[in-house]
Amino acid sequence: MAANGLPPWSGSVRVRTTAGAVVVVGLALLVGAIGLVVALRQALTAEVRAGAESQASAVAAALAAGADPVALTSGIGEERLVQVLDPQGQVVAATANVARRAEPLPVPRPGHSVRVPVAGDEGDFLVVSTTAETSDGRLTVLGGGALGDVTETVRIVAGLLAVGLPILLGLVGITTWRVVGRALAPVDAIRAEVEEISASQLHRRVPDPGGEDEIARLARTMNQMLARLDAAQIRQRRFVSDASHELRSPVASIKTNAEVARAAGSGGAGSDELASTVLAEIERIERLVEDLLLLARLDEDPGQFGRHPIDLDDLVFAEATRLRAVAGSSVAVDTTAVSAARVPGDTAGLRRVLRNLGENAVRHAQGRVAFELAERNGTARLVVEDDGPGIPDEARDRVFERFVRLDDARARDDGGTGLGLAIVAEVIAASGGTVSVRDGRRFGGAAIEVVLPIVH
Repeated sequence: MAANGLPPWSGSVRVRTTAGAVVVVGLALLVGAIGLVVALRQALTAEVRAGAESQASAVAAALAAGADPVALTSGIGEERLVQVLDPQGQVVAATANVARRAEPLPVPRPGHSVRVPVAGDEGDFLVVSTTAETSDGRLTVLGGGALGDVTETVRIVAGLLAVGLPILLGLVGITTWRVVGRALAPVDAIRAEVEEISASQLHRRVPDPGGEDEIARLARTMNQMLARLDAAQIRQRRFVSDASHELRSPVASIKTNAEVARAAGSGGAGSDELASTVLAEIERIERLVEDLLLLARLDEDPGQFGRHPIDLDDLVFAEATRLRAVAGSSVAVDTTAVSAARVPGDTAGLRRVLRNLGENAVRHAQGRVAFELAERNGTARLVVEDDGPGIPDEARDRVFERFVRLDDARARDDGGTGLGLAIVAEVIAASGGTVSVRDGRRFGGAAIEVVLPIVH
């Protein structure tokens, strides 16, 4: 039993849809059937009334022309009745089916009719009245038509409806049950497949029934969701593996140097060298942890970086000044092509982008690095170019992935963590921009281009 005390199948969409269809169609058919019977009765009764009025008018016209009342009433069939009354209300002539009545028929008001029970097989009669001016005075002519056929016809139609409507409702229920069952069969298959999918089986996909209906779109959406989850899980596993590998290297270096120093004895000449090595490796671990934390925050909430108006050119000049101080005379940093540009973003995030791009360019440059910044077509375009070996075409998308190094020139020993360009891509995406790699136009090395919207 379900929590509400009902059997489990009572909450099924198939059951509820079938029950709803039967109830709605049943009510509609019931109302229609009642309306049909009432309309049929009214139409047949109107025909009987019209026939009685025609009969009475014909007799009144004949009486006004001087015809004998008795002769007029003698040839009328049993499904009709006529009664002629004198000015005092006494019966002058009548058809055989009412000739033996002790009292005259009730006289309805002009334009109205009355239902009168009459002995015989025809049942009740519908009676109307009219008048005829004769030499004997004004005579009242009553004409009537039998309602037996009306009652019988209505009874037959009502009986047919009473038998046919339940059959029709049964067909509606069966048809709805089967149609809904066939429509929901893919949903049940999807449910069964999703129930079997575990965290280690995200490569599986739910069956796609094809077509463009809601269920087919649901299946495709679920498969897209599973693909995203599968890709995210793969990235997470690779991320954990790469992070562990990156951390293992400096930790192993620290451990090795510490063991060597301990074996040599404390206070030896190698103490300063050990301290320098340990400090360098700790700084490397610190940079790696900071990068990992930043990426984790970006994964958790890409919108955490605000979008405030920022003078990007000020940040570019500040980064160029820092690089000149760090690189000294070994690398020339050119900012002559930097012009004013105001963009929406986060100051700390964009400063981190410029630092990563600058350090990456200096790390691989042979002697020259250039910054370019200009507004073009409603966007701010920042280019950081170096005169190094460049990046092959087939690897230009991969360099923005985490822990990606293309060759020995970009090995761990050069100080990088393999996360710099990944952070650039994430921050720029969170700021509403794009980043790409192209060939440098000035030096022929690698040029990384960032495109951001501008603030007017």
